[in-house]
Parts: sequence; structure tokens; C-alpha cells
Amino acid sequence: MTEYLAVDGGTIAYEATGAGPLVVLAHGMGDSRAAYRAVAPELVAAGYRVAAVDLRGCGESSVGWPAWSRTAIAGDLLALVRHLGGPAVLVGHSVSGGAATIAAAREPALISAVVELAPFTRAQSVRLGDLRVKRFRRGMLRLLGAGVFGSLPLWRAYLDVAYPGAKPAHWDERLGRIESLLREPGRMKAMQGMGRSAPADAGAQLGGVRCPVLVVMGTLDPDWADPRAEGAAVVDALPAGLGRLEMIDGAGHYPHDQFPDRVTALVLGFLGEKAVRA
Repeated sequence: MTEYLAVDGGTIAYEATGAGPLVVLAHGMGDSRAAYRAVAPELVAAGYRVAAVDLRGCGESSVGWPAWSRTAIAGDLLALVRHLGGPAVLVGHSVSGGAATIAAAREPALISAVVELAPFTRAQSVRLGDLRVKRFRRGMLRLLGAGVFGSLPLWRAYLDVAYPGAKPAHWDERLGRIESLLREPGRMKAMQGMGRSAPADAGAQLGGVRCPVLVVMGTLDPDWADPRAEGAAVVDALPAGLGRLEMIDGAGHYPHDQFPDRVTALVLGFLGEKAVRA
């Protein structure tokens, strides 16, 4: 059942199920909590209380927000954790991976661990050699075009590259849901706003994180010419010993939707190790 929480002059939608330690699932830009449709039930079955949230401007959340930065999204996530009763594990994808980093650094008592899926957490730069990687070149052009022009066809074209290889069984349904939401007034603007927000605010907080962090990258993620190097750079910017990088062979920018079983296994293993260390 969808529930709503008033935050920062707007309303965020979420769905919480299960019982046990709290895990909050946050999606990437232009998406909704449906991105975790295969992951959430497995976490619940493993004994966790799972809250899947629609980011500001996305899904069933309201659209009239003053800011789209990772810092603003982090404030929403922290508000939800307080509302549900923390501490919580934050799982963030892409833009919300950076937001999860900020939340953990700002409120260490509320965030017990962070999982970053294909995160845009660090400031980005493109080297000339990166453009020789066809996967990266195609993804970047489509992603930039969708952001600049607010083009739904270009966003759909980007998603086709972001899910390399065989598409999930629910692919047509997934695309239909995304397109339907982005046609609603204000939702494309929200996606463009998140796309324009620089990740520098998140990168600056990496050194202040005090909880364990798992970074998961797909080997074929089109958002980076070298996804492994990007994931390793995130881990290296954390305090020593806190971060770990895992790669999923064949995955693109949406490993949790493309290979949910692999991502769930990594997350549960990580949480089990965290519990032992605690």
C-alpha cells in the first residue's frame, strides 16, 4: 500500500513491507520504486523491513520541489528513516547512490550501512580516450540528449543501451510504466533537474562516511568508459576499510533490475557481514 510523507514542502510516496531491520530502497532519475520490484520481496523474505521510495518528482511523489540535488534527496531519505524509525540501510541507485552517501555522512546514527548501485557520487570528467568506447559514446549522447531536450524517445533509446544484452521478461511493462510517468506534468522536468545536478556535493562527503559501504557496478554500464575504475574510485575516497566493490558481469546501469538475484545475494551477504562485525 502506498503511503505518503510530507517533506520540504512536497510529498514523497513509499511502500513499506516486512518486519525486522529497516532497508530503504531509492531509485535513479526518471524512474520509480518499481525498479526494485524483484529485489524488495527477497529482502523481506530474508527478514528485513523494506521501504521502497519514489524520489521527489518521481513515481507517485509530488512534482513541485525547489531543488533536485543529491543533498536535497538525502534530506528526503533521512526524513523517511526518521519517520519509519531508524537506523536504516540505504540502497541507492545512480543519483540516489550519491544521496545515500550524503545521508550517511550527515546522520551517522541513522544510517547503519550504504549500498551504492552504479552510483553517480563523484564529480565526473570525460577523457578523449573514453569516447573510443562505443558503449559509453552511445549512452552519453542519448543521455545528454534526453536531459537537454526533455526527449522521451531519447530516454527510451538510452535505456536500451543501459540494459545490454537480453532484456528482462517484464521489459515492455517496465518501459510502459516509465513512459507513462514521464508524460505526467512535471516529471520530465524532475528528471532533467536531477540530470543537471552535479555530484560534487556527494563526492565531498565520501570521506565523512562512517558506516560500511558496498558499491556494485555492471561491467557493461554505458555511463562510464571504465565502470570498474569508477567504482574503485568511490571506494578509495571512503575511509580505509569501509568500502567494497563488486562487479556484475554483463550488467548495465540497472543491475538491480537486470540481474536482481545477483544484486540481492550481494546485498544480503554484505548485510550479514555487517551484522557479524557489529
